Amino acid sequence: MKRLNIHGAKTHLSRLVAEVEQREQFVLCRAGKPVACLSQYHPAELRKGGQLKGLVRGSDFDAPLPPDIARAFRGDGE
Repeated sequence: MKRLNIHGAKTHLSRLVAEVEQREQFVLCRAGKPVACLSQYHPAELRKGGQLKGLVRGSDFDAPLPPDIARAFRGDGE
């Protein structure tokens, strides 16, 4: 990856973007220390919900706990 100082990147931003479109990557530096990376943007694929509908079952959340588990939560011995 090529390294550029921020001032140079501001001066040549249009050229840099054109190079990034051709898969080039740049590391932007401030005082010689890397602070950011300029690379192509790849949008995330949108996800749709409901792919597991009917395949996953859960228990009744509001149902009482089994007696042994309820005792463990209350601290009534083991």
